[in-house]
Amino acid sequence: MSNHINYNPDVLSCLANLSNDEVFTPPGLANQMLDMLPQELFQSPDTKFLDPCTKSGVFLREIAKRLIDGLADTIPDLQARIDHIMHHQLYGLAITQLTALMSRRSLYCSKDASGKYSISLFDDEDGNIKLDIIQHTWIQGKCRYCGVSQDVYDRSNNLESHAYEFIHTDNPNEIYHNMTFDVIIGNPPYQMSTAGSVESQAIPIYHKFVEQSIKLSPRYLCMITPARWLNGGFGLDNFRNKMLTDERISVIHDYMDSQECFPGVDISGGICYFLWSKEYHGDCQVYTHRGGEYNFVKRPLLEKGLNTFIRENEAVSILKKAWKDKTDSFESIVSPRDPFGLNYYENGREIMFKKIEDKPFENSIKIYYYGWLKDGLKYADKEYVTTYNHVVDKYKVMISKAYGERGAYPYFIIGKPFIAEPGTCCNMTYLVIGEYDNKRTAMNVVSYMKTKFFRFLVSIMKNTQNAYKKVYSLVPLQDFSKPWTDEELYKKYNLTDEEIQFIESMIRPME
Repeated sequence: MSNHINYNPDVLSCLANLSNDEVFTPPGLANQMLDMLPQELFQSPDTKFLDPCTKSGVFLREIAKRLIDGLADTIPDLQARIDHIMHHQLYGLAITQLTALMSRRSLYCSKDASGKYSISLFDDEDGNIKLDIIQHTWIQGKCRYCGVSQDVYDRSNNLESHAYEFIHTDNPNEIYHNMTFDVIIGNPPYQMSTAGSVESQAIPIYHKFVEQSIKLSPRYLCMITPARWLNGGFGLDNFRNKMLTDERISVIHDYMDSQECFPGVDISGGICYFLWSKEYHGDCQVYTHRGGEYNFVKRPLLEKGLNTFIRENEAVSILKKAWKDKTDSFESIVSPRDPFGLNYYENGREIMFKKIEDKPFENSIKIYYYGWLKDGLKYADKEYVTTYNHVVDKYKVMISKAYGERGAYPYFIIGKPFIAEPGTCCNMTYLVIGEYDNKRTAMNVVSYMKTKFFRFLVSIMKNTQNAYKKVYSLVPLQDFSKPWTDEELYKKYNLTDEEIQFIESMIRPME
């Protein structure tokens, strides 16, 4: 007889994710997060749990299992125990009508908590898993709470507006009438579309669930989110600063590859989950996961003198050596986005210069326009160059402002830099690195950028495909009267064999 006949998979581990924005949590991952909590919480009949963004109900279901075991001695009768747990210990806020039904089915074994199939009867069909349909609050075309566009999300009542109740209020305490929760845990929605904004096609919202949860002052907060907030992310500067200086974060698990948490889901920058403890103050136990393995170090989320999180535990010592002798940052010679001001705004959208030709014409300038160099040259009128005019007639180094890779290390990290001759400029596809009177100096800059040492330090700051000026901030500036090799840089910064081996394992050679 085949063993497959007795195979009974957990349905919640088989759910297909609706999108990369709202990702279902596998039961195994939910339990890894629950394992971070003090386990005595599951032995008390007074512990209250809230999932403010429940989707499949997996967190509430797995908590219920632990409470049923943990309270066996305190409440011996099984049905009385289940009733107590469901009515007085587990609470959820669904994010859509579909997830409300799924969550009730997972927790109560029925989508109707007042129906005959529910394992614990309630007076109404919702039980303790609520969904209140609310609307966005529009101010000048955007929601004052989540920032989405009114043009996109001002919908009829029979369509999902994604105005999540938990983050569309100034006082989340009012939702549960000032109830005190011991544990808040969940996997919030990650982002919402902005219908083609200049900076990004979507804005993050997961951090708003974290901020609202902290307002409720639970004993413990545990959430899983995209990891890009750790050292980047559109509109996340204030959130990152608050979190990285909050000594109540006692544990963080950082996954470089999101598919280690969510098989088949590719989230740029990876995934992390953390434990925030109201009574804890100190360094954080940082677990770095990569390729199915992990290491951990107890350290501050912010190293002294830095304003960003160092994701690689092994990178901390390398970075300290690179900046032991205070020097200027390579960032100082990197241009901002759209260095020559060739783009303009029309009806709220960013458009490149109006006239562009495949061949030179009178008063035209050569532009590195897009894509690979072989097909990325165009010509436009010099009058459209509104900034960086002094660089036009110099040698300069250019590099793509975006470069992404998938799969396992080692990576290139950045695209290949190239030398742009005098009389050229570029659109926002590229950044400009410095200005030079001769080609030799520019070649020396390129030699440095191609080293593994350089690109490793860039990787500390670069956690998405975008590689703006900021990602070069942790790279020390060098003397460019000479070319550079990794061997020279390893020696200059006195790196150990282990540190060199780590860099070599992370970064591919760039010919």
